[in-house]
Amino acid sequence: MKKAAFLDRDGVINVDVLDYTSRVENFEFLPGVFDGLKSLQKKGFLLIVITNQGGIAKGLYTEEDVDTLHQWMCNQLEQNGIHITEIYFCPHHDVSGKCLCRKPGSLMFEKAMARFDIDMKQSFFMGDKETDVQAAIAAGVRPVKVVVNSTFSVPV
Repeated sequence: MKKAAFLDRDGVINVDVLDYTSRVENFEFLPGVFDGLKSLQKKGFLLIVITNQGGIAKGLYTEEDVDTLHQWMCNQLEQNGIHITEIYFCPHHDVSGKCLCRKPGSLMFEKAMARFDIDMKQSFFMGDKETDVQAAIAAGVRPVKVVVNSTFSVPV
């Protein structure tokens, strides 16, 4: 079985702005992200992004906007020797009803676990919100709560 570093996106990988990050021109990597992700990768962790993207349900941007941003983000990371194994995002928001994939739910983690044969006991989730901590616990991974928009540091 493999181990994974699950990562929230906004506030952990990039600067979290008040009005949803949905465009490349508004995306800014946090300090230390490249070195931190390289370190995790060298330690044998799969890098998997788990992110709520409720702005889709609110009509603020589209799934295509998110896909474009994620492709750009992954390209920037690849140019720095970092491979993101997969990105899972929930396009729903509580304003349009409950769903099973939105954090603090654990469905996105469960999909990754099944697809990539992940040992949740060797894995962790870095997030900046209490819902991230709750999602990690529900998924059976160690939660690592970080200060939003702080310098990225490796928890292992």
